[in-house]
Amino acid sequence: MNKFLKESELVDYSHASIKSLSSKLTDGLFLDEDIANACFLYVRDEINHSGDFKDKITTYKASDVLKYKTGWCYAKSILLAALLRANNIPTGFCYQRLSCSEYVKDVYCLHGLNAIYLKKYGWYRVDARGNKAGVDARFIPPKEKLAFELQEDEIDLPDIYSEPLDVVVNALKNNTTYDEMIANFPDIKM
Repeated sequence: MNKFLKESELVDYSHASIKSLSSKLTDGLFLDEDIANACFLYVRDEINHSGDFKDKITTYKASDVLKYKTGWCYAKSILLAALLRANNIPTGFCYQRLSCSEYVKDVYCLHGLNAIYLKKYGWYRVDARGNKAGVDARFIPPKEKLAFELQEDEIDLPDIYSEPLDVVVNALKNNTTYDEMIANFPDIKM
């Protein structure tokens, strides 16, 4: 489990802003479920999804996602991991391969979410991308309520990663605007 608690360049939970927020969100909470829910709701509801808001910046470090209050699904999952790891809750990264037709026709891309290790349930996946019409992700363990139900030719990648995939990190670092990102969404060959 140690690798799912590790700090890294992107999951920079020792940053003063992350430490402060993780403490504020969880003040008076003791159960890992309650702590995880508080952090999930914050990231889902208080951080813009860059694609929904067509934000002109692409963030990738947790502290920058928090600073600019925006991130693609991948970046939002990085912030959620930082907040949870700061509270000693093992958190990993998961992906779905979905149609990106909302942005670009006939293109598939990865969608980023998290797996949280809850003492009562084990690994539990959550999707903090942000709700909108047709998207209603929730934290209701043991039931998963992710942002998207898989459609034909879409898949859940089976692994839980301790760090975001390199293809995701490269896309976030190299595509700094909305237009660049939608033209270069990360994907893997199936």
